[in-house]
Amino acid sequence: MKRRRLPLLAAFALALAAIPACLAPTDSDPATDRPLDPDFEELYRVGVMEGESWEMLGRVARVAFDQRGRLYVFDTTGGFLSSGLRVLVFDDSGGFLHEFGESGEGPGEFNRPSQTLVMRDGTVVVGDVGARGYHIFDPEGNFVRTVLNDSGGTEGNTRTTTVSSTDLLPDPAGGAFWSVATGISMGGGRETPTSRPITRNLLGGEVLATEDVVEGWMPPRESGSGVSVSGAPADLAAMLSGMSRPANLEPRLLMGVLPDGNLIYSDSSAYVLKVASAETGEVLRRIGRPIHPLPVTEAVEEEYGAQRAERRAGGTGVPSGGMVVAGMSASSGANAPPGQQMSFAIPDPPFYPEIPVLRELFATWDGRIWTIRQGDDFFGDGPIDVLTAEGDYIGTYPVGETPMPDAFGPGGLAAFIELDEYDVASVVVRRLPESVR
Repeated sequence: MKRRRLPLLAAFALALAAIPACLAPTDSDPATDRPLDPDFEELYRVGVMEGESWEMLGRVARVAFDQRGRLYVFDTTGGFLSSGLRVLVFDDSGGFLHEFGESGEGPGEFNRPSQTLVMRDGTVVVGDVGARGYHIFDPEGNFVRTVLNDSGGTEGNTRTTTVSSTDLLPDPAGGAFWSVATGISMGGGRETPTSRPITRNLLGGEVLATEDVVEGWMPPRESGSGVSVSGAPADLAAMLSGMSRPANLEPRLLMGVLPDGNLIYSDSSAYVLKVASAETGEVLRRIGRPIHPLPVTEAVEEEYGAQRAERRAGGTGVPSGGMVVAGMSASSGANAPPGQQMSFAIPDPPFYPEIPVLRELFATWDGRIWTIRQGDDFFGDGPIDVLTAEGDYIGTYPVGETPMPDAFGPGGLAAFIELDEYDVASVVVRRLPESVR
């Protein structure tokens, strides 16, 4: 089915016409894109349909580099939070070095791994929900220890946050990683968050030590989620009904780590990037481009809904809209007998009033900032901008010219996860030109 673009493009045109002439882009305006040519040199690729076990990849969840240019491939089997994870390590020319990772509940074994990262020196960290902590492996894949994570489970905790694997970034100095919070609150008597922190997580002790360094702005949200629950224990019903969810098109908190250890982040719908001190959280400078968010109109809401329905029909993961989930069987608990039937009515969240300019943000090892802007497709990537950490605009890769690298490395290395026509995964390593690395 052909995607309906006319309503969205018409809405963009009307919104752009409403912008004062002094803000509308012209040929000489800095809002005009300067096209870049993705002339990346391919160095090597790993992953084949048939071959040795280390050559045949399943679902590549993440890739990363260390300071020696070694490539780490986090290959998973099974569904979300499955125990099937192996870490494949390749040298700087693509030669296979070793792999590690076993399922189980023993020291260093994966129960339900959900988060992964690689430190500059090659130390691998795997967050494991089942182990309630972070497994640490040395550069040769030997298990070192597990750092327990007791945050989020104590009775006095008032902030519930959700962190995805793409939000864990290593501190260049080592010994810690950075994470961002969604600001999602599950209710149940907990305080509703009013900010979205960027947190430094220290791995030096037996228990993870955390410190909120930056308090990112959080858009105001309607109180409660409107979720109605029947047949559920009272505490679960209270938690779900009090859940605070982001609005459709709400700007995400985006974050990167610069080579000097300072942070680059975006916390609004505007094209404004803030460089903050990693020690104090103080905003040192603001950079960006004069590209402005457009208002959300009825036509935009209709187009968003149409694109979401099309993606869901095609099996592509997108944010869920309003739905009813019935006939779920409760597991045994303090207030509900086993097998009790529960149903949930989840309404569609409201819309944020503006279309955020930025979708993603990344920092390279050499200090370039790569951003993905919103395109015509609400659930796909738009143009990719490249800026310096000082705020100079280098240029833009137009839509369709190149995907965003899945990992940046030293010396301009960039890794891309690709799927062929048979959905066989491979990882391609290329070298970026000096101007954009």
